[in-house]
Amino acid sequence: MQIDSSWFQVDPWLVVLIAIAIAAFLAVAITWGIRAHRREILAGREELIGKTAEVKTVMNPKGTVLIQGELWTAILEAGRAVPGDKVVITKVDHLRVSVTKSKEVNR
Repeated sequence: MQIDSSWFQVDPWLVVLIAIAIAAFLAVAITWGIRAHRREILAGREELIGKTAEVKTVMNPKGTVLIQGELWTAILEAGRAVPGDKVVITKVDHLRVSVTKSKEVNR
């Protein structure tokens, strides 16, 4: 069985149009990828260090703090903190944060 190629032809302009569309898509995707890679980190453990949190349970030294609307288990590095006190995050270890009492006036 022989296939007659006269009934199946690809328009050269269609090939050019598809090639241009693929090139444009790749250019935009690569540009967005580079921009995203250069941006400052806005989420994750790097963002939490240095932020202020509110103590929710008595910390002596372990307790719970509220960070950006989320409750986290925290370890107070020194002293004692009561609910309402402000603490500063110094370290993030998995799902636990280390904190120190804020130098600002608490409550």
